[in-house]
Amino acid sequence: MTIDVMLPYYGDVAMMKAAVESVLAQNDTDFKLTIVDDGYPDESLPVYFEALVAGDRRVHYLRNEVNLGANGNYRKCLGLIEHEFTVIMGADDIMLPNYIETIRKAFSNADVDIVQPGVDVIDEDGVVYSPLGDKVKNVLRKRIVGHSTDAVLAGEPVAKSLITGDWLYFPSVAWRSEAIKKHSFREQYNVVQDLGLAMDIIMDGGKMMVSNSICFQYRRHRESDSSIQALDGRRFAEERAFFDESARDFARLGWTDAAAAAKLHISSRLHALTLAPKVIQKRMWPGLLKLATHVVRP
Repeated sequence: MTIDVMLPYYGDVAMMKAAVESVLAQNDTDFKLTIVDDGYPDESLPVYFEALVAGDRRVHYLRNEVNLGANGNYRKCLGLIEHEFTVIMGADDIMLPNYIETIRKAFSNADVDIVQPGVDVIDEDGVVYSPLGDKVKNVLRKRIVGHSTDAVLAGEPVAKSLITGDWLYFPSVAWRSEAIKKHSFREQYNVVQDLGLAMDIIMDGGKMMVSNSICFQYRRHRESDSSIQALDGRRFAEERAFFDESARDFARLGWTDAAAAAKLHISSRLHALTLAPKVIQKRMWPGLLKLATHVVRP
């Protein structure tokens, strides 16, 4: 049972190489690594990728002729999936050596479409740390998972939990390929597209396993695209549209509690509120107005 590891790439070269090396160092070697380069401008890359492909038959490399952007490159990766299960890994994240074997065990032991394994958060230097937002994620996850080591979740309860506060770590999540290819990423989103995909699968009857086996390191940058978009308000405008759409979807399914949670989106409002001091410090006044609107708007 070969597992597809898709690695859409654009960004820091050293971190990308560390990500690739972490995949190649897996205890379970039955995987295919496909790197999809979105045209990152670095003259050293052709030689590196050529040697990488020549040295390991499990590694495949493609370079986009035009830059597709994050969502576009994710969608391209879906079209390249060949095997039953897949992960779309971040090009700056790290697989611990037990990742593939953990994912394989999860899918073999349960009829699930999504697997969220245990994750450590690391900073730019690879140091494990726990920012406030990740502490909140941990609380929300434990609230629905309880003391189970391998909880299987489905339906309105998990939809309500995730819409209250997204505790998934998308680059670490493994997917049943049939499900992810059926729903794909919603084209209109560039920040919450991963949560949208998970919700589409859950609303279609899919099940999720949440494992506490730590096998992945998720890198949280202080100045990532999503954090910059949060400061100027773009992230929250997109989140608002997604929450409104989710509330309608949940209501149509009769998931009244989940619909109410989507309308309230309490953790998103609190996130916007915590960013206000930083926005004021940077004198990003249009962004401050958008944050304030997001916090108080019904």
